[in-house]
Amino acid sequence: MMVILAVLALAGGVGYGLAGWDFAAVEWLTAHTDLILYALMLLVGISVGNHEGIGQKLREYHVKILLFPCGIVAGSLLGGAVCSLLTHLPLAESEAIAGGLGWYSLTGVTVGKLSGAQLGSIAFLSNLLRELFAFFSIPFLARKLDGYSCIAAAGATSEDTTLPMMIRYTDGETVVLSVLNGVLCSACVPVILSVCYSLGG
Repeated sequence: MMVILAVLALAGGVGYGLAGWDFAAVEWLTAHTDLILYALMLLVGISVGNHEGIGQKLREYHVKILLFPCGIVAGSLLGGAVCSLLTHLPLAESEAIAGGLGWYSLTGVTVGKLSGAQLGSIAFLSNLLRELFAFFSIPFLARKLDGYSCIAAAGATSEDTTLPMMIRYTDGETVVLSVLNGVLCSACVPVILSVCYSLGG
């Protein structure tokens, strides 16, 4: 049901944008998405904090929490290298696009400034599609595999846009790991982009 509602919401948003309507309430919401995200994170924090044993789980994981973002970054960059071979894009630019980890706004703008509007659009769309794929695949991954697979698919979005799906389809421990992974992956994205273009020269 949640997936159906998400599809309807997305379709409604696209329809609203194409129609050219101008409702004050909708315009206010689109101009204040950060506030909405902060409110969501507050509510998620309250929900996570209400789970017993969360602090103990964090103490248990220690350095192992770094395995998630490290694995996600390595897998994404490996995918970028494969895509470079298939599409004949320069390796540095292909890696930068893949290294966005789903953070389409930052990656699209950064790649656009450094490589032009065409590659910026590709970076934006590929990372947006990663987020959408993660959003709609989480129910299947949670059912057929495990919560860790959901985190891997979500990448940097596991702390925000895909978090509601994590809450709905996984457990409290996975939600905590999801938030921490998202924070670490998001911190890695600017570094990855900078390194890719520095090495690509």
